[in-house]
Amino acid sequence: MTSAALASFSLTAIYSAMGVYLFAFIAFTLDLAKRSAEAPVAATTTPARVGLMSRVGGTAVLDRLPITPSAPQRRSNRFERAAFALTILGWALHVVGTVLRGIAAHRVPWANMFEFSLTASAIIVGVFIAVQVWQNLLFLGAYITGFSLIVLGFGTVGFYVSVVPLPPALQSYWLVIHVFVATLGTAFFAIGAGLSLVQLIQARREAKQFSGLKFLDTMPDAEKLETLAYRVIVVGFVFWTFTLMAGAIWAAHAWGRYWGWDTKEVWTFIIWTIFAGYIHARATRGWRGSRSAYLAIVGFAAVMFNFTIVNLFFKGLHAYSGL
Repeated sequence: MTSAALASFSLTAIYSAMGVYLFAFIAFTLDLAKRSAEAPVAATTTPARVGLMSRVGGTAVLDRLPITPSAPQRRSNRFERAAFALTILGWALHVVGTVLRGIAAHRVPWANMFEFSLTASAIIVGVFIAVQVWQNLLFLGAYITGFSLIVLGFGTVGFYVSVVPLPPALQSYWLVIHVFVATLGTAFFAIGAGLSLVQLIQARREAKQFSGLKFLDTMPDAEKLETLAYRVIVVGFVFWTFTLMAGAIWAAHAWGRYWGWDTKEVWTFIIWTIFAGYIHARATRGWRGSRSAYLAIVGFAAVMFNFTIVNLFFKGLHAYSGL
């Protein structure tokens, strides 16, 4: 099969994935509406502990401790289950399209804006699916599927290019390592930003600043959301640190220097600094609540600025990324 045919099949799979993601987004939105209509399941009372033995007048007595309410439980509804199933199906099509693009090009599929949009969005959705094993974050489903749909549309409509050979600077195994780890970091930052956004809304509702958005009753409280965001962002920060180091090593191989103040290099370091400040301030300065959430969102906004504005409007040694 020719490269042109493989590239055509790849594009068909990507458009199919976009259609499935659209239905998943609608289903996740309906799930949020369903959450608003449902009252949380009433808390049940269970003993905190069986009891303690005490002795009164030579007789052993079982002292029962006060019973405490258990946390409210919520059952998933059909919209949530359907949305998650559609997300997995869309992701499978997405991966097939990305792999076919790589086979057609005889290389990893992230050498230009179109290919990077395919790979980055696929990894973001893949990480979102994987983290459900650790924590149920399906309430972020509309955000993740909507974001991936926009990125895919942005890439396929605005930046589609036929399969082309790699520029000499990209003909290195560091392309596989550096870009793949960068997209992993981006995926965790995206989820962290989504959690931080929900945290800000939840905190204002808990402070009685507004009474709408009843679906927030089915989500973790603001403190738990902040903790989840912090843990996710720390993982992303580790990947981004490796990205910065791998980029410097690759630059030394390709251009004979580790650092050259290229625009892309500078913004990669700015992003690293923002998230390093986020982690440091939260750990040592006691930054909690809205301040840490805003900083996490600013960090992810810087990542998106690096991917879009820097790639498209700033000249430099990384100009090939806008091809």
